[in-house]
Amino acid sequence: MNDRRTADMPAVASRRRSAGKDAPMKAFWLRIRRPLAQSRLVKGLLVRLLSGVLRFVYLTNRVVPGSHDPHAVAALEAPSIFAMWHGQHLLIPCIVPRYLKAVAMFSRSRDAELNAAVAERFGITPVRGSGGRESGRAAQKGGARALIALKKALGHGRSVAMIADIPHGKPREAGLGIVTLARISGRPIVPVACATSRRKVLEKSWDKTTINLPFGRRALVAGEPIYVNADADDAEMERKRVAVTQSLDAATAQAYRLVDGKP
Repeated sequence: MNDRRTADMPAVASRRRSAGKDAPMKAFWLRIRRPLAQSRLVKGLLVRLLSGVLRFVYLTNRVVPGSHDPHAVAALEAPSIFAMWHGQHLLIPCIVPRYLKAVAMFSRSRDAELNAAVAERFGITPVRGSGGRESGRAAQKGGARALIALKKALGHGRSVAMIADIPHGKPREAGLGIVTLARISGRPIVPVACATSRRKVLEKSWDKTTINLPFGRRALVAGEPIYVNADADDAEMERKRVAVTQSLDAATAQAYRLVDGKP
């Protein structure tokens, strides 16, 4: 045992020396990370870069037969509430026609700031909802204010893009938020899915985020509009929630079948 410890001593000493060398660099990074993240210049550059990458990916993926036309989908029962899944929505800003002047809901968390800014580059107006770290009551108030803002947008003829599943909840299971918006606005939910043949799935992410890659094939699939009656009770709301989940799952599966060349 003593011989083994003696043999390990050089390696341990080497790691300690390496850690000692890295400590100043790590301390420096921790000191500048927050100011860097808050820099308007850095944010602006990141937004331009991400927007350019999305456009490049979108334009270098050819449309496959069977894909729905974005303009036809946009006109479907407009103004509509376009539903999509977390982690499957990265190219949606490229698809939404600018003339729609669409509105999209984003949380007020710092992580969502960049996403909201990128959406604005594509002509989509962000509405900020509750933040992921807020208390229950604060989150409810933030969510209610966001729903009111989205309802007003629909009332003015502007379509809404909304993630159907709840952040860090069960992935690919619609929440009641989008169903509530359909009930109070009288406008339909239109499930939409976009997929590309070349992609990278982040398996360790909670929602299996899919990064779309260039030089492949792409498809857009929309489901049938789903209306929710203004007087819908709890049981009817649950049925509509399940209907949104099933329709969005079906649209997503069809989009992947199209780009992967499967029947």
